[in-house]
Amino acid sequence: MNELSFTVPLWVWAAVTLVIAVMLAVDLIAHRDNHVIGFKEAAVWSGIWIAIGLAFGLVLLVWQGGEVSSTYYAGYLIEKALSIDNVFVFALVFSFFAVPDAYQHKVLFWGVLGALAARLVFIFVGAELLQLFFWTAYLFGAFLIWTGYRMAVSKDEEVHPDRNPVVRLVRKVVPTDARFHGDRFFTRINGRRVATLLFVALVAVEATDLIFAVDSVAAILAITTNTFIVWTANAFAVLGLRSLYFCLAGLLRRFAYLHYGLAVLLAFAGVKLILSETPVGKLPIPLTLGVITVTITVSIVWSLIATRGQNTGTAPDTAEAGAPSSASAPPQQPAARHRGDEDVP
Repeated sequence: MNELSFTVPLWVWAAVTLVIAVMLAVDLIAHRDNHVIGFKEAAVWSGIWIAIGLAFGLVLLVWQGGEVSSTYYAGYLIEKALSIDNVFVFALVFSFFAVPDAYQHKVLFWGVLGALAARLVFIFVGAELLQLFFWTAYLFGAFLIWTGYRMAVSKDEEVHPDRNPVVRLVRKVVPTDARFHGDRFFTRINGRRVATLLFVALVAVEATDLIFAVDSVAAILAITTNTFIVWTANAFAVLGLRSLYFCLAGLLRRFAYLHYGLAVLLAFAGVKLILSETPVGKLPIPLTLGVITVTITVSIVWSLIATRGQNTGTAPDTAEAGAPSSASAPPQQPAARHRGDEDVP
C-alpha cells in the first residue's frame, strides 16, 4: 500500500469536517421541499459535487505535492466508481418499496449521513489493523478479490430488500405501519408511535450501504492507509451520491457491463494490497491511477455501445426529465389516513 506520512493539524481536520457539514446543510436546504428531482437539476448538482471533489485534490497538490494529490485522486476515482453500484441497489430498494419519487431525496440524504458515519468508523479501524498486523493485508486483499469475483459472476442474482436481516430485525422490534405518511419516518396511529414504510426503506438503504462501505473502504486502504486521504476521498465521493442517483437512475440499464469493471477494480485493489506486504512492495500511484481510469472508461464505453438504442426502462412521464420513477414497481400511493392518525416528525 502507499504509505504517506505527513502531519495533518487538528484544525485542518476540523475545517474539512466543517466544509462537509456545510455542504450537507446546503444540500438539505436546496431540497427541503418534496419535489421530484429531474435530470437537469441532478446533473447540475452532480457537477457541483464533482467539481468540489476535484478542487480538493488541487488543494492537496499545493499543500503537500503531487504524490499526495495523485493518491487522493486515485482513491476518489475508485470510490466514485464503486458508488455507481450503490445507485443500482438504491433504485432496487425504491422500486421494491414503491417509494414515491418526491420522497426519495429525503431517504438518500439521511442515507448519505449514515454512509459517512459508517465509513469514518471503518477507515480508522481498518487503517489501524493494517498498521498493527501485516497479515491483515492478506485478509483484506483476499476479501477484495473474492468480492470482485462475486460481483462479476452474480450480478444478475435477484436481491430482496425485505430479506435483509437488519430490515427484518427493525420490523420485529419497531412497531411499523406498512404505508407511507407523507415524508414522515414516524407517525402516530391511535396514540401509538410507529415507523412508516419510508423508515423501513431508509433502513434498507442504510443496511445495503453498510455492505458497500466495507468493500469501498477496503479498496481505498489498498491504495493508502493515510486516514486523512482515505476519509476525504470517501467523503467527497459519497457527498454527490444523492445527485448521482437522480442522474443515473433512469439510465441504469445502459450500464450493463459496468459491474465487470468494478469487479476488476476490486480484484486489482486486493492484489495491490497483498503485494504491498511482499518483496514486490507497493505499486506506483501513477500505475494505480491509470488502471482505475482505463478500467472505468472501458467498462462505461463498452456498456453504452452494447446497449445503444435500448429502452432505459424509465417511465414515460419522467423519461424526458430523467428522474427516477417508482413506476417499475406496482403503484403504491400513500394510503388514506385512518381515524386517529397523527403525523409527527
